[in-house]
Amino acid sequence: MLRLVASVLLLIAGCSPGEPPRTGGAEVSGLLGGDAAEGFERAYGPRVFSFPRDHGVHPGFRSEWWYITGNLDSEEGRRFGFQVTFFRFAMSPPPAESRASGWAADHLWMVHVAVTDARGRRHHAEERLAREALGLAGGGGEPFQVWLENWRLSGGDVGFPQDLLLNGKDLGLRLSFEPVREPLLQGGAGLSQKGPEPGNASYYYSITRLQTRGELRLGDSRFQVSGLSWLDREWGTSALGKDQVGWDWFSLQLNDGTDLMYYRLRTRAGETDPHSAGTLLFENGEQRRLGPADIRLKPKRWWVSPEGARYPVSWDVTVRPLNKTLTVTGLFDDQEMDLSVVYWEGAVDVFDGGKPVGRGYLEMAGY
Repeated sequence: MLRLVASVLLLIAGCSPGEPPRTGGAEVSGLLGGDAAEGFERAYGPRVFSFPRDHGVHPGFRSEWWYITGNLDSEEGRRFGFQVTFFRFAMSPPPAESRASGWAADHLWMVHVAVTDARGRRHHAEERLAREALGLAGGGGEPFQVWLENWRLSGGDVGFPQDLLLNGKDLGLRLSFEPVREPLLQGGAGLSQKGPEPGNASYYYSITRLQTRGELRLGDSRFQVSGLSWLDREWGTSALGKDQVGWDWFSLQLNDGTDLMYYRLRTRAGETDPHSAGTLLFENGEQRRLGPADIRLKPKRWWVSPEGARYPVSWDVTVRPLNKTLTVTGLFDDQEMDLSVVYWEGAVDVFDGGKPVGRGYLEMAGY
């Protein structure tokens, strides 16, 4: 998700919105950190999470996002994947006093949305960006809501982000989410360390299973859909380290009730950064933290995008605590997000010895 920070920073710097910049993971670390982070809160240590409060906005930190991915089936048996990210970025530390002008804007908001159509073998993606001025974009916590123009994620009285309404040019989503599991604190009690420097971390939790229902639109076609989604929430003031060039992020929902999240931070030498991490969540609620020694990632097949990026679209994922090697494969190769920031993000199937055992999502940046 640090890819979104980089895109916003480039737009602040004056890049033309008509010709959005292309940014990969290798450039992210150079755009973040340093003096630009002065005055913001940082994730220095564990905190006490409070829900529903922490579903809402944390304006003292430089960035945060609400990120939902899912695999859905229509009543006619068609398969779709979707992802949507509402992203807030602070342009400067919080002012000592609020500004009265409606034109004042301390934050930028960006939304990325995509739908993967398995039968049509097409990946549809759109984005929007707006300053938090004149009510164009913003967020609140009582009741929870984040919005950018008429794209909105809201939670009603319960605070949980339970309803999504998004109507774009070529796609639309009207979905409701019901959590099956309690929030899972990632990292060390919710503190996700991204590098060795103090404060180079985020607060991170997930809700790994959301029963999802609603309507999906592609062009003029509408589908009643249902399935499982996954919510990730992070906020912080951090960046990729100088030697970190990208990442591979997996969220897998297995048929036996096991949920797996793992992100591998990649170094310039192509090795796994020691701050790579994840979590296993079992059906009975038991949790196990994961580090680089617990997961072995081996690309099986690569795909080259029209822009020349080479992505591993099929992986062998050895999960040592499960004593299994799972094969994770994209529904099809071209699920590249060709937006102001270019990266691969798409729906995947999970196999164990050739047998389908789950579904999930995969994000790859910096290739």
